[in-house]
Amino acid sequence: MTAAAQHRFTVNLSILFGELPLLERPAAAAAAGFTAAELWWPFGEDHAPGNAELDALAGAFEAAGVQLTGLNFVDDLTRGARGTLSVPAESERFRENIPVATALAERLGAGALNALYGNRVPEADPAEQDALALENLTLAARAAHSVGAVLLVETLNKAESPDYPLVTAAAAVDVVDKVNAATGLGNAKFLCDLYHLARNGEDPAAVIDAYADRIGHVQIADTPGRNEPGTGELDFEDLFARLTAAGYRGRIGLEYRPAGGVSAESFDWLPRELRAAR
Repeated sequence: MTAAAQHRFTVNLSILFGELPLLERPAAAAAAGFTAAELWWPFGEDHAPGNAELDALAGAFEAAGVQLTGLNFVDDLTRGARGTLSVPAESERFRENIPVATALAERLGAGALNALYGNRVPEADPAEQDALALENLTLAARAAHSVGAVLLVETLNKAESPDYPLVTAAAAVDVVDKVNAATGLGNAKFLCDLYHLARNGEDPAAVIDAYADRIGHVQIADTPGRNEPGTGELDFEDLFARLTAAGYRGRIGLEYRPAGGVSAESFDWLPRELRAAR
């Protein structure tokens, strides 16, 4: 895949190497040739873990020589939620998590913090949720800026996340623009997940062309199975080339489930010399 040679990659350790305990995953990624990794919120529903847990995670990355490049704010994915920041009953947990996640990102050099928007809930008016989301995203963007990071806003797909309101690129970009208008910082960016876009029926190539200036991070998996490139319908040679032509110089996050169930065997599509940070 020659177009991949123009990009830098980071491996998502919340989905890849999931067959191993979390603290063993950075070393496994390093053994596979990677020097950069990203995470969903790694502490489940615990939005404010203690120093011992934080130190253990940071130590695993440091010992493996792997840089953390991206981190989710508390996302409640372990209980089927898709973020907390627009959910009135969870808003305080999100706000308490902001300094915890930001400090961990700073400690490990992560330049991106991803804020999942949260599902629609029947007890709240959608307009109320959107107003709360903007308020909380503004707080998160300012915190991210204080450690030199960008704030990411992500589109998910409706098939897997039916209650999540941001299921088009345009919807996520609209939120990004509102956050930047509110803060004046310009550090809110669109997380362009090519898998979610394709599952939603959007054309990933058209999204890249339309929103290149807003993209702060890219994540990939093939469709429809969410496995490694080459197992589904997406033309990654073309998509990587389009990202290069659009001027994208950020990392590409590998956020897929290995088709064979063994993560270390799912990287044949990416030559080993392209896996380490360059």
